[in-house]
Amino acid sequence: MNWTLKSFLSVTFILSVAFTYQIANAEVQSQSNERLRLFIDCEWCDYDHIRREITFVNYVRDQDQADIHLFITAEPTGARGRLYELSFIGRREFSDFHLDFEHRVDQNMTDDEIRESLNEAIRKGLVPYMLRTPYASQFSVDYDEVEEEIIREEDDPWNYWVFEVYAGRFQFRDESKRTDFDSRWGFFADRVTEEWNLRFRPYFNYHYTRIEREDEDDFINRHHRHGINSYAIKSLTEHWSAALFADYITRDDRNLEHRFRITPGIEYSLFPYQEATRRAVKVNYRFGYTHANYYERTIFDKTTENLFLHELQLRAEYQQPWGSINAGITGSHYFHDFDLRKIQTFGQLSVRLAKGLSLSLQLDYDLVQDQVSLPIGDAALEDVLLDQRELATDYSFRGLIALSYTFGSDFANIVNTRF
Repeated sequence: MNWTLKSFLSVTFILSVAFTYQIANAEVQSQSNERLRLFIDCEWCDYDHIRREITFVNYVRDQDQADIHLFITAEPTGARGRLYELSFIGRREFSDFHLDFEHRVDQNMTDDEIRESLNEAIRKGLVPYMLRTPYASQFSVDYDEVEEEIIREEDDPWNYWVFEVYAGRFQFRDESKRTDFDSRWGFFADRVTEEWNLRFRPYFNYHYTRIEREDEDDFINRHHRHGINSYAIKSLTEHWSAALFADYITRDDRNLEHRFRITPGIEYSLFPYQEATRRAVKVNYRFGYTHANYYERTIFDKTTENLFLHELQLRAEYQQPWGSINAGITGSHYFHDFDLRKIQTFGQLSVRLAKGLSLSLQLDYDLVQDQVSLPIGDAALEDVLLDQRELATDYSFRGLIALSYTFGSDFANIVNTRF
């Protein structure tokens, strides 16, 4: 066989193998493209872990390209766990099918156990959709029959009380000319039932800063914020609730040697409270008494005083597949002087405007005329820079705008965590 014939046969063989590979790869790609397209709408989910563990669907970047829009929200439960609500929203050929269910996780579960249990919940929710695809024959049912212990209310020795002791942060930083120390610790006692929501929480916060200065004494700053938060909230109906709030605080950077406040309140919810994970429009009213002692004499020439105030708040929260809204307005004033008042407005918006185009807004604006604890006299520059003293102000404004546009491949199946 001469060299030309050998070359021809070699080239023919290589082209044949390449052609066969392309056909096989195309078939695999075609099969992959036939999978269900899933769009996950969840702010805190571990997307990489989900994509690695659940491989029988195609993940897409935009809900308009999806067969299923999975919308996940979460709320804390009384036992310090979490209640997840999963909504599988059918789209395109599955638009006639919508599935909702709840998934609970325990406070004692690790982060890995929580994400594994959430993955299992997602798998279960996808099954009804998979049964309507050509892949249905590849699924089987595996049921673990276990003997479950029925836990009755009277079997709970803690009577729904949950306790937590925490040391939230002990942070230390040391440099040649600066030392910083922060600490936070406290205690929780909570009891949550359908009828009552109770909390008692002492907390302690301490900060220390030392800065070495040439030819001057070291600058040393210490401040604390200690207190107790407590409340008792009673369910009245599906739309009404009553509450009693009581708190104590001592905080030197706000000139509060001691302040005690007790505030009863009433609230009306436009929608039933059971729908709060997705939508809520609530109005509440509080009337309260405050007793305060100040470290320094205030601008109103007070070192101690007793005050009565009331507050009215309107708030709306929506978490929907199209985005989320959280907005409200609060007005309050002291009874002895109507000019001592505050109006607070806040709003957060996150919405998808079009395929790949998302907008986020956050705006907070307060009219401030109730700084009763403001100390008389000028503030030292160091106290201002270190936020150790409250400054007089007529207003407060904060804003954030974020716009993002994503385009390109519809698929997001690949996970690559290198570097």
